[in-house]
Amino acid sequence: MARVAGVDIPNNKKVEIGLTYIYGVGRRTARKLIEETGIDSNKRVAELTEQEISSIRKLLEENYKVEGDLRKEIGLAIKRLMEINCYRGWRHKMGLPVRGQKTRSNARTRRGLAGKRGIKRK
Repeated sequence: MARVAGVDIPNNKKVEIGLTYIYGVGRRTARKLIEETGIDSNKRVAELTEQEISSIRKLLEENYKVEGDLRKEIGLAIKRLMEINCYRGWRHKMGLPVRGQKTRSNARTRRGLAGKRGIKRK
């Protein structure tokens, strides 16, 4: 297994898909990384040489915020919203959807199970 940014990337995946296992790297960023390093996009992670892996690692460290740094930055941004008591911060505190979604019938992932909120089950 290749290890990039503290994450083990599975060997059986193509490089583009394998890089998305890193928090903060999606398909688009993975494609950019592959193009900039000059790696063949059809290669599997197991077929990468140590030099190719180190070039990906170096490019990620220099140009992108990933994993712990990105999580910390997002967490601090949410904490700041909650401290200044803006609407979005208040929604985060209450555990409700933040981006304008309706809560009357859906939003179960944010609000929790139906049984806990006083809705009777049959």
